[in-house]
Amino acid sequence: MRLAIAVLCAILIGGGWAAQKQAEVVMPVPVPVVPIEGDRIDYQNGRNPALVLPDGQVRVVPSISNTRRQLAFGDYVWNDEGVAEGPEWARVDLKRQTLSVFRAGHEIGTTVILFGANSNPTPSGVFPVLAKAQKHRSSLYDAEMPFMMRLTNDGVAIHASAVQEGSATHGCIGVPLEFARLLFGQMQVGDEVAIFAA
Repeated sequence: MRLAIAVLCAILIGGGWAAQKQAEVVMPVPVPVVPIEGDRIDYQNGRNPALVLPDGQVRVVPSISNTRRQLAFGDYVWNDEGVAEGPEWARVDLKRQTLSVFRAGHEIGTTVILFGANSNPTPSGVFPVLAKAQKHRSSLYDAEMPFMMRLTNDGVAIHASAVQEGSATHGCIGVPLEFARLLFGQMQVGDEVAIFAA
């Protein structure tokens, strides 16, 4: 209950809602890498938080996943039970190292991510998914990129990665393999990914 109240307060004050919901997700916690299931936090009609994207778009959020504990590297939550079909989009918070995916406005999944190092930073902004490939190998870095969803013409993508402390990418957004599979199945070409700067 305290978590739900803290989340609501953080959203209404205008802070980064995913950042506040999951506290400091960059610190590892020794737990098994499995989905963490929980209830949803539903907001009352007319009191739904609104997220402002980097390009000024506003997205209303009717509910979020009730993450019951801090996520560690490799952890994720996926809870789309009872969420109707609808438009999908993703929110990436580089400062908090999280990615959340939404369907019909409801958060249905969240995970800890890897992102670009200072020499190859991940860009911020709103990007449509340009292409998808379940099996992809980077010609630039000669590396496997399973469940790849390309965001930019110069190679930035979301893809499965070994998400662990101390790792980084060459500008891509790395997510745990099973989360990447679920995200790949949910998002379509043209769906938007909002990336917030670190």
